Amino acid sequence: MSDRTDAPTGGLDFDFSRLDKAARYKLLSGVVVPRPIAFVTTMDENGVVNAAPYSFFNVFSDDPPLIVLGLQHKPDRTPKDTTRNIGRMGEFVVNMVDEPLTQAMNDSAADFPAGTSEAELLGLALAPSTTIRVPRLAAAPFALECRTMQALTFGTHRTLLIGEVTGLHARTGLLDPETLRVDFSVYQPVGRLFGELYTRQTDTFAIRRRTVDEVLAARAQRED
Repeated sequence: MSDRTDAPTGGLDFDFSRLDKAARYKLLSGVVVPRPIAFVTTMDENGVVNAAPYSFFNVFSDDPPLIVLGLQHKPDRTPKDTTRNIGRMGEFVVNMVDEPLTQAMNDSAADFPAGTSEAELLGLALAPSTTIRVPRLAAAPFALECRTMQALTFGTHRTLLIGEVTGLHARTGLLDPETLRVDFSVYQPVGRLFGELYTRQTDTFAIRRRTVDEVLAARAQRED
């Protein structure tokens, strides 16, 4: 039986139980876009600061303040530096990625030997965090200081990490200190699409949230 069928209403349906992991990855990472990128800094037992990007990432809750991060092992099932360091220390920084930081973020994804400091190798200056021991990237527009709240392991190579945000650093000029609103005319976040594709957030638009009465009135008008 095929893993792909024509849907009754047009289009295609996929039965994920019949797909291999490569096909599932293609579909999920290509459909759920754009995704924010977590440029994660961690520290090993020797004080070496690792930096690695993850796009299976998002904010999860404001009370308590939580983020979720999808971690994976290497092909040989051994943990990557980020996973190992977080497991040992329970602290990490999610550095958000803007356009000026994009090339360094991409370069940090190269398969460096374990124990390499991508921050040092790529010339990324570090700055101390205020609530945890792991430093942040000084060039990051925003940095979320996090402690591990819970880690859920799936199979032998996937971990869903839930982190509590204990502090946030904002680069000067990006955030109004009174209203706490981000200035998107200055902030240039980059999102992950699929493969080598990324997206700039340069074409924005606003939609006011309508009341129930307004939604129903608009529907009635369409049906007239």
